[in-house]
Amino acid sequence: MEETTQIAAQVTELAYALDTFYFLVMGALVMWMAAGFTMLEAGLVRAKNTAEILTKNVGLYSIACIMYMLCGYTIMYPGEASNLFLQFGDGLLTTSDNSSADVLASGGDTYYSNLSDFFFQVVFVATAMSIVSGAVAERMKLWSFFAFAVALTGFIYPIQGFWNWGGGFLTERFGYFDFAGSGTVHLCGAAAALAGVIVLGARKGKYGKNGAINAIPGCNLPLATLGTLILWLGWFGFNGGSELKVSDVGEANAVSLVFVNTNMAAAGGLVFALILSRIWFGKADLTMALNGALAGLVAITADPLSPSPIVATTIGAVGGLIVVASIVAFDKIRIDDPVGAISVHGTVGIWGVMAVLFTNGDASFIGQIVGVVSIFAWAFLVSLAVWFVLKLIMGIRVSEQEEYEGVDIGECGLEAYPEFTSAE
Repeated sequence: MEETTQIAAQVTELAYALDTFYFLVMGALVMWMAAGFTMLEAGLVRAKNTAEILTKNVGLYSIACIMYMLCGYTIMYPGEASNLFLQFGDGLLTTSDNSSADVLASGGDTYYSNLSDFFFQVVFVATAMSIVSGAVAERMKLWSFFAFAVALTGFIYPIQGFWNWGGGFLTERFGYFDFAGSGTVHLCGAAAALAGVIVLGARKGKYGKNGAINAIPGCNLPLATLGTLILWLGWFGFNGGSELKVSDVGEANAVSLVFVNTNMAAAGGLVFALILSRIWFGKADLTMALNGALAGLVAITADPLSPSPIVATTIGAVGGLIVVASIVAFDKIRIDDPVGAISVHGTVGIWGVMAVLFTNGDASFIGQIVGVVSIFAWAFLVSLAVWFVLKLIMGIRVSEQEEYEGVDIGECGLEAYPEFTSAE
């Protein structure tokens, strides 16, 4: 009997170690998405604004990590975060850091370190803030952006995150289903970005008289393409890690399906966005193709486990069609989003949440629509208030002269491409 208990305890410890390691690796993949957002945005802005967009992305990631540690994680998971960051060395015990016998006795419900959970969650917060970065590019003050990052990552995101993943009313009362965050992460970030763009206004020269829309090309499409592929890779961690464990046959098979569906949705989104752009514009627009891939990824994020690969491809394809139409529509109403982030993460995020209804019998229309409305209303209205306060206190937009010269010089005092940059 004692030998059987010892073997069972060793198996439990092995599963604990494997799931913790898996969680950390998936978190590292999601962290790599920060590089993807950085490269994508750097490629889609003009050369004179590149250094500032790079600074924003590395800065927001660091702010997100600090704010989520200080208060965000406690707000989002109040039962799990007690004293998590206040002890040292061997004294750092969490609800998952028990002896193998204790874990076995609990039924194995706690199968990874809470610190690995924090690491995985914090990179999600940074992803939501990265969405804002691209949408307000080329005309926003750097330190106003960082001030907003404090508010979003420390308070706005965690509160609505609690409603879904922390045991709040969306899950408990309405049965809202959002596996990896089409709404909780992507729609939240897009709603905050939309509020910022409305308060900030469009870039100079973007819109002319009589409804004219002037294209402002990015400076480096190879870099934007690399950024998209990095995001595509990181998304396997984003969705795959949300399965939370991999240490038994059922979970290993589930993770495999999540990976395949994530990949197929991205492929479907890219191909159909490319086809639509060819039909609509007469050209195969690379930027639309890139956003189509990202749209497919956002669309499948709400439930990458229930669909078959063919259905996942279809969900992604619809996302690719939606994002092209959404980018055009936002331009028509003069919402200036240089990288299409609001369309990719917001409009398609809504589609992703509602698409769950087609494949998951546990989801309800009321639950999904309440989730969409609640997340959007909270993130948009609170962000709008924060943007207005920042505008009154410190201003949020650079001067017209700084915008003309490029925010690299005005905000960072250096240029990303000093040999080639000239004021436009």
